[in-house]
Amino acid sequence: MNKYELALVVNAKIEDEERLATVEKAKEYITRFGGTITNIDEWGKKRLAYEIQKMKEGYYYFIQFDADTTVPAEIEKRVRIMENVIRYLCVKQEA
Repeated sequence: MNKYELALVVNAKIEDEERLATVEKAKEYITRFGGTITNIDEWGKKRLAYEIQKMKEGYYYFIQFDADTTVPAEIEKRVRIMENVIRYLCVKQEA
C-alpha cells in the first residue's frame, strides 16, 4: 500500500450541498477501488492563480489515502469527467 494525495479544486459558484456531494463522490471512488482515506484537509475558498473557465475562485480539498498502485489511475479517470471539478491532481507521497 502506498500513500497518495488527491487535490481537488471544486467550482465555487455551486451550492454548498452540491459541492459536498462532489467531494463525497470523490471519496466514494477512493473506497470503491480499495483505498483507505486517512485525512481530509478542506482549505475552503481560495483565489485561483489564473482564471479557469471564467472562474476566479475555487474550493480546495486535499484527500490523503492509502491504496494500491492501480487506484490513482482509476480515480483520475472518474474525477476527470466530474462536472464541478475544475482541477485535480493525484500524487504519491514520499514515505
